Amino acid sequence: MINSSVFVVTFLAAAVEVIEMVIIVVGVGHVRGWRSTWLGVAAGLVVLAVLVLALGTALQAVPIGLLRLMIGSLLLVFGLQWLRKGIRRVSVNGLRGMGERNAPDEDIPASGVDWTAFLLSFKGVVLEGLEVAFIVISVGLAAQALPSAVLGAAAAFVVIGAAGLLARGLVQRIPRSALQLIVGTLLSSFGTFWAVEGLGIDWPGSDAAILALIGWYVLTAVVYVAVLRRERRPALQEAR
Repeated sequence: MINSSVFVVTFLAAAVEVIEMVIIVVGVGHVRGWRSTWLGVAAGLVVLAVLVLALGTALQAVPIGLLRLMIGSLLLVFGLQWLRKGIRRVSVNGLRGMGERNAPDEDIPASGVDWTAFLLSFKGVVLEGLEVAFIVISVGLAAQALPSAVLGAAAAFVVIGAAGLLARGLVQRIPRSALQLIVGTLLSSFGTFWAVEGLGIDWPGSDAAILALIGWYVLTAVVYVAVLRRERRPALQEAR
């Protein structure tokens, strides 16, 4: 029999982590391409399944802080690179191209695996998946209702994952310059959040601090775009 309270608690807690996972996957997929992104997702799910089946409740002993520090730092590095590119492109092109098909980045390989997309999606799936596993094990064992906790987490994956797939059409209409700026902002925000948590520092408001980080990076991007446009204006006037 399903324990409804455990199901709801696990669903809501897992949904927060799955949302972060889906945001990373959808963003990386549209900026870098879907083939390598899906390969990273599949590899992450396989590794996650092996860890859960092999370790079970022993997963609680996994040093999640170290994982957050390592993965968060890598996401922050990639995020800041994409944020820089997005700022430069938006400062030059603005938001032109809404609804047009986005051209691939210059540094994306024409064939083979794009390891940047693969690693970003892989790391996002593994880290967030492990956190969902911790939630399931902790809540399920504490309430003596592990099956209900598993069902709640599975439902969160299905619902949020389906919503992410539906959002692909909307994301495709965002011009590449703005999309790279958005994804860079999100990766930088998640990377900063996880890296700091990996150092053992608690954020005020817990996961809600991610919204504050997103706001900070958005404000920073807006300021830099304005500065770059102001610097370009005299050059454009001279060219005329």
